[in-house]
Amino acid sequence: MIDWGRIRQDFPILDRKINGRRLAFLDSAASSQKPIQVIDAMTDIYRSCYANVHRGAYTLSQESTEAYEESRRKVARFLNAAEEEIIFTRSATASMNLFAYGWGLNNLKPGDRVLTSVMEHHANIVPWHIIAGHTGAELGFIDITDDFRLDMDDALGLIDERVRVVAISGMSNVLGTMPPVTRIARAAHEVGAVVLVDGAQLVPHAPVDVQRLGADFLAFSGHKMLGPTGIGVLWGRRELLEEMEPAEGGGEMIREVRLDGSEWAEVPHKFEAGTPPFVEAIGLGAAVDYLSAIGMENVLEHDRLLTGYALERLAEVPGLTVQGPADTIDRGGAISFSLTGIHAHDVATILDQEGVAVRAGHHCAKPLLRGLGLTASARASFYVYNLTEDVDALIDALGEARRIFGLTGGE
Repeated sequence: MIDWGRIRQDFPILDRKINGRRLAFLDSAASSQKPIQVIDAMTDIYRSCYANVHRGAYTLSQESTEAYEESRRKVARFLNAAEEEIIFTRSATASMNLFAYGWGLNNLKPGDRVLTSVMEHHANIVPWHIIAGHTGAELGFIDITDDFRLDMDDALGLIDERVRVVAISGMSNVLGTMPPVTRIARAAHEVGAVVLVDGAQLVPHAPVDVQRLGADFLAFSGHKMLGPTGIGVLWGRRELLEEMEPAEGGGEMIREVRLDGSEWAEVPHKFEAGTPPFVEAIGLGAAVDYLSAIGMENVLEHDRLLTGYALERLAEVPGLTVQGPADTIDRGGAISFSLTGIHAHDVATILDQEGVAVRAGHHCAKPLLRGLGLTASARASFYVYNLTEDVDALIDALGEARRIFGLTGGE
């Protein structure tokens, strides 16, 4: 039995008061808070053995290098992947761009299609716009259903022999929807397509075994899973990484450099040009340790319980509409909503005055918001340090927002 109240105590920032009120931090989908274990792990490197990795024969460099590579091993175990399949990048966005430029730019041609969905984060749309402009490939977009699920009839109809890449979110950062990635990957592989999963929301909140996921590449970032900013991961199948070209050159990604050409290092190092974010990678390793100690099945169940409770409580608020599935089936803990008569930014501002931190805006998903007839929404999202009292604080604060705007009835 996990003591979630005890878990909360590991996060120093949650001791803060906002306007004299207990902080209810409900914006983990944007970036999670950090436990003291992660903070200490990074501070210890700076205090005890900081030195550039892979480049020194002296003790400090060797210790930093070992700590860096141990973090790679931790991430590999976390995903049930091979160590050499873990590439460290600066973010999930950088990971998806690495795949788009390293694989897409060198393999796509006019007439080929990249298939993604209308619910994607900009990081899984914009790179494909750029690559399509370079290669002549086309983009296709899978629609969503009226209940905010991925439209699988549309998906299976669009996945044909022209599709070379299927790039799909494992969990929508707006809707909370968790598409059936394994089923999509199976259909994509039947036509010879390569599958990339944007796991920025999925990996922090659910068990992910890449041997069972069915995808060929998986991108995610550290800062959404209790780790620091500036560190991300691209996992890829070894045979595809061997074939893929690097997107950046320089530093330790080479085996040999001559004036007439270069030879690349072995994977994963051929994709890690320059000084890597090794302190941040060590922080990610500490975050992986922390989540592994809790157990990702427990993390997922905690999210579901909070999400279910929040959906019930939000249904009590007059004039509030949730953009996302109405239940917790194949759904994560990101709940976007709008409140009749109050702009999302005003909602977020008033909630902040009540000590409740939520996101407001287009959530880097403008095509989705536009399709929903919105320019902005508010979003509450949950993680391991949240409790039901955070949801209660959200509901109370929404009541205050309605009172300030004179919405006292059932508007």
